[in-house]
Amino acid sequence: MSMSRIPFEQLPADVRQAVADKTGAVHQAVTAPGGMNSGIASVMETGSGSVFVKGIPADHPQVAAQRREAAVAPHLPQSCPRLYWHLELDGWSLLGYEVVDGRHADYTPGSPDLPLVEAALTELQGITAPADVEIKDAVDRWAEYTPPGTLQHFDGDALLHTDFAPDNVLIVGERARLVDWAWPTRGAAWIDPGALALRLMDAGHPVSSALAVAGRFPSWSGAAPEALAALGAATAALWREIAEEAQGEEWKQGMARHAVALGDALRVDL
Repeated sequence: MSMSRIPFEQLPADVRQAVADKTGAVHQAVTAPGGMNSGIASVMETGSGSVFVKGIPADHPQVAAQRREAAVAPHLPQSCPRLYWHLELDGWSLLGYEVVDGRHADYTPGSPDLPLVEAALTELQGITAPADVEIKDAVDRWAEYTPPGTLQHFDGDALLHTDFAPDNVLIVGERARLVDWAWPTRGAAWIDPGALALRLMDAGHPVSSALAVAGRFPSWSGAAPEALAALGAATAALWREIAEEAQGEEWKQGMARHAVALGDALRVDL
């Protein structure tokens, strides 16, 4: 659900004061361009330095996702932007993040960003999903799409990102930073290398090259072939559904074609 952005100055006075109590005096607030999921998204210069503030009305349908993002933040690897604070008052839910001034990752074949993206995912692969945070299980997320009798393969306790679109990976110096944790998931660790492989195919990598990258992650190379085949089939089914619902959006049609190719490459005769 999209919503229009409002400038920080239009927030209620007590909300702005609560932010200033966290940051020190707000000298400047610049509304950020880009995604439209936040009611407010501003980079602010404050008494304690720069902070990225994003927030939505507390009655917005996406507020549960934002609260989940806040709850999982302390458990994320170092490559992710730090969450400084989470405020809820006067009808608003606000998050204050470290400002990450980077560019979106380039996934095209031969890009120098690719080893940085791999390093960030390698770090994430070592993180266990927090037991005390309400996040989705991979078993539930993929239940509608997996072939009969294969859903158990998705079970696990790794913390997964699941959406490695280049927009969600910022390159800052010699480091890739994983952003947009609206859908943290608990499941088998090899799911994320598979999600990355699909995005590499979308950027021009042949399926063999994309799977070679996935194979550099021990979780993937050590997974049962039937498990990877189940992911391939589920990914193809999911993207087929997305493409059918978005006939005019060519990138979704392209993703669906790549997902089918990925499923074909991972298929085993069960």
